[in-house]
Amino acid sequence: MTFNGSVFERKAPVMKSKSAPKPQLSPELRKRRYAVIGAGVAGLCAAKYLIEAGFDDVTIFEIGTQIGGIWCYENDNGMSSAYQTLHINSAKNITHFHDFPFRPDVQLFPSHKDMHEYLVSYAEHFDLVRRIRFESRVVALEPTDRYTSKQPEWKLRTQAGETFTFDHVIVASGHLSVPLDDPKLKAEFGGDYLHTHYYRQPKPFVGKRVCIVGAGNSACDIASDICMTADRTVLVARSGVQIAPKLIFGRPFTDFTILFDREWFPDRLRRWIINFFIRLFHGRMTDLGFKPLSHRAHALSNAVLVQHIAYRRINVKQGIKRVDDRTIEFVDGTREEFDTLIGGTGYRYEIPFLSQDIVPTADNKIELYKRIVPPDWRGLYMVGFLNTTTSLPNAFEHQMRWLIPLETGQAVLPSPDEMRQDIAAKHAFIAKHYYASARHTIEEPHMIYLPELRKSRRELMKRAARVRS
Repeated sequence: MTFNGSVFERKAPVMKSKSAPKPQLSPELRKRRYAVIGAGVAGLCAAKYLIEAGFDDVTIFEIGTQIGGIWCYENDNGMSSAYQTLHINSAKNITHFHDFPFRPDVQLFPSHKDMHEYLVSYAEHFDLVRRIRFESRVVALEPTDRYTSKQPEWKLRTQAGETFTFDHVIVASGHLSVPLDDPKLKAEFGGDYLHTHYYRQPKPFVGKRVCIVGAGNSACDIASDICMTADRTVLVARSGVQIAPKLIFGRPFTDFTILFDREWFPDRLRRWIINFFIRLFHGRMTDLGFKPLSHRAHALSNAVLVQHIAYRRINVKQGIKRVDDRTIEFVDGTREEFDTLIGGTGYRYEIPFLSQDIVPTADNKIELYKRIVPPDWRGLYMVGFLNTTTSLPNAFEHQMRWLIPLETGQAVLPSPDEMRQDIAAKHAFIAKHYYASARHTIEEPHMIYLPELRKSRRELMKRAARVRS
């Protein structure tokens, strides 16, 4: 098996783990069988933490032949949305795993190639590659006994017809692989249509009139990518946006915002300060043609979008009124013809190998306690099913630090009813503070979520201590 990457030679020190103190696992626990589904960022993180905790029997299932998930350009698993010019939105100093920094010579905002090589190197460094079953698409995962009051085993079946039984399973297959199209726009537009998931490079759009619907990171990256050579580029943002600069005073914007990333720092004041500096550097979003923000929104990060809008290479519209073949009428009453419509309309959160009675995903809401645990199914965990404003490796490590004490017996979960109440409260928070969109259903502001996980872990460990006494 070969990979598009190589082992990194590192000069930066490897930091010690921030995980809970390791207990001495019993022989029975050490023999527990684990499946991890997915060999992307979340899956590699999950497997590494399990092995580090002392669990020896860990198998990773990967659809394709490559490590890296969405960061592997043209990944043969068919699930990557990476395009040629893709770079991560956060600087490298906050985007690596805590004990495995990037090479010193990697650029400030790593490209998809840098990220892929980093993940391959991570897997090799922590001896994860030998545990991966490549070309093993999981098509079914179900408990061996749906009605047992005890911990069920889990039966896993692959597309090749292989069947395996595991004690516990971590699903880390991601939520950015099933495009969510606007069916009305797709059906009514008479030109070429594609979702941002399938965009790769600007060449096919040279000299074309292109309308991009959506204002997430991918949609704005793609608009910035094609506007230099397209005949006309229109970006339709149906809700207000917040565009954070990449750099501030010559340093990554995150170097500045991290000064206010403290648990004790008031959230409202933090958001006010960040909004102030966004306005200082980019002005008012309404002056660029966007709607005013009526709710919180997932901030997007783009180094050139504002300049392209100022130069009128990208034209902002606030919504579509109707589509008639290739003619699009916007809510401001203007009408234009387009050759291509690109949908940046998000993703449908589906886990095709799990039935809805195990992990419901109706209305794009994934019913998980702390974004990790299905309340009614012990031994099943989900890692990576969230959107957050910090680096994903950091968020996934927090999830695994929360999860590992449950597996070692150091922590005990609340009752299913208590977990469902917590899930309902989280949905209510999102509904109150964020505008309705497919993306925001799993939104987690990191300075709320990460301290929440740390606090929850302490409480669950205290609960376990009370049970033992």
